[in-house]
Amino acid sequence: MLFNSLQFANFFIIVYSLYLVLNHKWQNRMLLIASCIFYGAWDWRFLFLMFTSITTDYFCAIKIYESNDEKTRKRFLFLSILVNLSILGFFKYFNFFTDNLEWLVHHFGFSIHSHILQIILPVGISFYTFQAMSYALDVYRRELTPTKKFLDYALFVTYFPQLVAGPIMRAQDLLPQVLATRKLSLDKFYEGSYLIFWGLFQKIFVADNLAKIVDPVFASSGPYNGAKVLIALYAFAFQIYCDFEGYSNVARGLGKCMGFEIMINFNLPYFATNPADFWRRWHISLSTWLRDYLYIPLGGNRKGKFITYRNIAITMLLGGLWHGAMWTFVIWGAYQGLLLIVHRLFQPSLAKIPNPKNVIIEKIWFYIRVAFFFHLVCLGWLIFRAKSMDQIFSMLGSLIFNFKITPGINLFSIIGLTWFLLAVEFGQFIKNDLMVIYKSNILLKAAIYVTCYYLIIISGVSGGKEFIYFQF
Repeated sequence: MLFNSLQFANFFIIVYSLYLVLNHKWQNRMLLIASCIFYGAWDWRFLFLMFTSITTDYFCAIKIYESNDEKTRKRFLFLSILVNLSILGFFKYFNFFTDNLEWLVHHFGFSIHSHILQIILPVGISFYTFQAMSYALDVYRRELTPTKKFLDYALFVTYFPQLVAGPIMRAQDLLPQVLATRKLSLDKFYEGSYLIFWGLFQKIFVADNLAKIVDPVFASSGPYNGAKVLIALYAFAFQIYCDFEGYSNVARGLGKCMGFEIMINFNLPYFATNPADFWRRWHISLSTWLRDYLYIPLGGNRKGKFITYRNIAITMLLGGLWHGAMWTFVIWGAYQGLLLIVHRLFQPSLAKIPNPKNVIIEKIWFYIRVAFFFHLVCLGWLIFRAKSMDQIFSMLGSLIFNFKITPGINLFSIIGLTWFLLAVEFGQFIKNDLMVIYKSNILLKAAIYVTCYYLIIISGVSGGKEFIYFQF
């Protein structure tokens, strides 16, 4: 069931109508049933898989909290992590590892027959697995008291607005909202409606139209024209951003309508001037999860430069692998790690460069750095979007050795699809407020709403195209 479909609109109208007339207890029961229907619409069999994870984490967390014996606590934590990672590993990575094991053994002159299974990847498995794992980890750290209300805990994991593609909510943030009576207000409803509308604009008009530019280039087997590859990279940079942030905005908006606060997952990432700043702005729920549950436990930056760089590399490699069972994602993670390490290496020297005293020159210098880093991000998106390592090398080669401006190569097609988005984001950046449009005067707000509406109606892609991050 897709946010950008009539089926979901009808589903939410029914759910919200019931939500408004029920008390807190039955709101939660109804939301749990609705979340199961929402997820089961893809494949009801995967509900059993998700509830295996939910049941394991629920009981393990209680045992961890009640025990004062450290060995017992670690055993139940290990059990929780083992079950979650086993489910994730089997469904997402089994064929990837068997393929590579077969290649490695063959490389040394031996032969084995790996078993390739026709495994269907459960939608959203990486998101809800990480959300469930953080619960047991927080209880183990004594940062959270586990709930003994199984159905409410199940709702925390399955809550449908953010179930399939995040944000990855922590139990510390979302579970208290599940357990406590929520307050509804017209202000929250209007704010939520704005976020839903803006998220659908990002998806239906911007992302899905840009896909028409991106998909033919990456579907081709080559040879590639570097100019077309560059245009496709620009298009994909905004496609994946609007696709993913669009989902996150709709999720946040749905939550606000029901009195829930779901975290901001994107904060103007293409205004970043360096990789550290980028990862504070892009997919914030994943980057903070990796920081708190992987990077810091590995030692963070507390044990010297070499260990710090090692920890960054491990974190980003696993962050890349989280996205999918392909070497392209691993290489993308390595590339992001390399950017972070190089930036950290040169940061002391960069900090010594004085800022321009002239305000205009200072702003020009800022946007030069934004543009430069944006192209480094686009290079990463080539690795991320490519179907294979061969395609990565072929496309990189075309950017250097076969860059030709030919008829049909038109940067203005991207500008036509992104100019309104960029105008809004520039206003958000200047005011340092993602809700600046919602807070603006009625005339400006009306003009923006009407513009978005007509762009969706006239040029939006109908038919409910899937969100990119469903595959992760």
